[in-house]
Amino acid sequence: MCGRFVITSAPAALRQLFGYIEQPNFPPRYNVAPTQPIPVVLIENGARHFRLMRWGLLPGWVKDPKGFTLLINARSETVLEKPAFKRAIRRRRGLIPADGYYEWKAVDGRKQPFFIHRADGEPLGFAAVFETWAGPNGEEVDTVAIVTAAAGEDLAALHDRVPVTISPRDFERWLDIRGDEIDAILPLMTAPRIGEFAWHPVSARVNRVANDDEQLVLPISAEEMEAEVEAVKPKKAVRKAAAGSTDDGQGSLF
Repeated sequence: MCGRFVITSAPAALRQLFGYIEQPNFPPRYNVAPTQPIPVVLIENGARHFRLMRWGLLPGWVKDPKGFTLLINARSETVLEKPAFKRAIRRRRGLIPADGYYEWKAVDGRKQPFFIHRADGEPLGFAAVFETWAGPNGEEVDTVAIVTAAAGEDLAALHDRVPVTISPRDFERWLDIRGDEIDAILPLMTAPRIGEFAWHPVSARVNRVANDDEQLVLPISAEEMEAEVEAVKPKKAVRKAAAGSTDDGQGSLF
């Protein structure tokens, strides 16, 4: 799955890569989380555009968002059949610019975060589907989910799911919604090739959404990981002996 990601490339570089018309200027983000507005590239009136959408898809038929499960990911294996996604995958496909994402792996009974990125350091485009939800009072919210696939042999060491990433040579094919035929995009909804991505452990500071700085993506050593583990362990209470008491030779439970 994908529950946190990173956008650090310069806005001008992303605009050139994805080819959208707008010229947005946005700061680097090191800890993008669900429900936050995120950039989405889509085709509208024959041209590519940049839009901000809420991460967490809301199908148009939802009456009360408060009682609906937050859909941050869409499984490639079922995206054609699931009611929440089957229309969007045909008519509303987008790309989410990113520079990597985080995944958590169980290590010695705890969750260790890892930063995952292209081995060549280049930006990437997550495959996405989106919907515009209209509320009862006329309000509209653009919402989006990231398409995921079963992990390949290498990335499966971290998690059994990975975000689908679209190569720049396939951007046009993924975004093309002029027809209702989707056979052309089915081969794109797969895991990255083995060796295409690299990863390293990072600080557990990424667990807090409020933390959003460049230190989050830096590798940490085994010693630093151990120090973080020790820092969050509950401290044992120490009871001081009462003044004037003497040792009776029986020892103490405290």
